[in-house]
Amino acid sequence: MNEVLEQIRKIGIVPVVKLDRVEDAVPLAESLCKGGLPCAEVTFRTAAAAGAIAAIRKAFPDMLLGAGTVLTTKQVDEAMEAGATFIVSPGLNPEVVKYCVDNKIPVTPGCSNPSDIEQAISLGLDVVKFFPAEAAGGLAMIKAMSAPYVNMKFMPTGGISAKNLNEYLSFNKIIACGGSWMVKDDLIKAGEFDKIEALTREAVEQMLGFELAHVGINETDEDKTAGRFESIFGLEKKTGSGSVFAGTAVEVMKTPGLGAKGHIGIRTNYIDRAVNYLENQGVEFNSSSAKYDDKGNLKAIYLKEEIGGFAVHLVQK
Repeated sequence: MNEVLEQIRKIGIVPVVKLDRVEDAVPLAESLCKGGLPCAEVTFRTAAAAGAIAAIRKAFPDMLLGAGTVLTTKQVDEAMEAGATFIVSPGLNPEVVKYCVDNKIPVTPGCSNPSDIEQAISLGLDVVKFFPAEAAGGLAMIKAMSAPYVNMKFMPTGGISAKNLNEYLSFNKIIACGGSWMVKDDLIKAGEFDKIEALTREAVEQMLGFELAHVGINETDEDKTAGRFESIFGLEKKTGSGSVFAGTAVEVMKTPGLGAKGHIGIRTNYIDRAVNYLENQGVEFNSSSAKYDDKGNLKAIYLKEEIGGFAVHLVQK
């Protein structure tokens, strides 16, 4: 997978945007970035598309910006000259895909059946757009097609919403989902960019699913402390190698760990995406604290800062 598609994977959601007016481009991009999605696919369904991409690229040079509904090699050139970093198309046009591949332009063509995927493989692709996702069979269809095409990954678009987003993203062959529910056409035309920001933030929070995992307490008598939680609240005491748990929410450390008072664990649906999101918000991480599973996947990592005297770490659900 190329670098741009890897960035898309870490973001998780690609807002699919239709802009009729170039002047709406920058405030829209600002709303997406503030909401936690520094990414957009601007569709070439309007005359304003190239101008909108150019305006966003100038105002937000680091934003991951793609051109969608690209149907010709001429549109590929227009999009790239305007500042796009990747190309998306509704179907698989071999001429367009080959042109992008030959010019080292990341491209995800729309595929909805095995024949499309075999064409994509023959053209050297390992990621395709699955479109129209829900109408073409949804997640069940993607799972069925991924069985014989083990190296292919998907970016479903079409019918994706906050309600089914995590159903798709939880399947490991899906790198991200495209959607327009947070960038609705009527909101853009009405200039309601505050609502777009709110819907974007809601989408990110839905995707990441932050929730309290446990509170770790630095204590000199871990057995007694955990025992009090057990006797008062019925939280069963369980002794481990480095700590004593009371239920699953309270962990009393045998030896004081990070944090003046202890630590707080925050669960998330997708820890890589959570790290990417928080880093974009200015949060720094203690890379030396990272823990990985036997497949090399990140499973826990601490923030650099303490909050209220507690070290804070993310943990994969």
